[in-house]
Amino acid sequence: MGSLVDCIRKYYPEYLGYSSYPADQCAAFSKSDEEWGILGNMTSAKIVVDGVEFKTSEQLYQMMKFKDPEVVKKVWNGDTARGKKSGNTKMTAKSYEPEFRRDDWGSMFVDAMRFCIVQKYQQCEAFRNELERSRGKFIVEKHPNPKRRNPDTWSTKLKGDKWEGPNLMGRLLMELRDSNGELEYKLPDDAFEFIKIIKELKK
Repeated sequence: MGSLVDCIRKYYPEYLGYSSYPADQCAAFSKSDEEWGILGNMTSAKIVVDGVEFKTSEQLYQMMKFKDPEVVKKVWNGDTARGKKSGNTKMTAKSYEPEFRRDDWGSMFVDAMRFCIVQKYQQCEAFRNELERSRGKFIVEKHPNPKRRNPDTWSTKLKGDKWEGPNLMGRLLMELRDSNGELEYKLPDDAFEFIKIIKELKK
């Protein structure tokens, strides 16, 4: 698949590059228990897709990475590739990457996130309310590791009086807010095969 930057350059060039945001004009989020925390993917917000309940939008997003039935079952059950149990879907999913990740993930990962946050917008009132409250502000995701010098694709770092970085998550949230929850996304026909597999587990 290459790096996320390579995939953005090829499939989502509109999100390529760094942006800079005045800190005093930002709704900056990271941890769930901080102000604006509900904007983060890791914050508890029940989402139901075709009868299957997800605890967070991040859990839904991570599950979308896989379509191999055995891997889907293991990630859903919190069984890492190292044979240990994990309550963190993101870390569980990472243990199966890149070997078992969908071959086309690089061409769909932004659309997958659009889908996830649209579902969150439609189903979580607290999330909608905070997005509305953020109007007039830039939304930025703070990288959670203060020791990391540079942000990753999704986030920003505070440099002086500005948040700087690719801020992909913040940009998607601003688009969601400014379109009143009407983001468009295009996903492969088999994008939701994992839902069928999870349903079989629940029988």
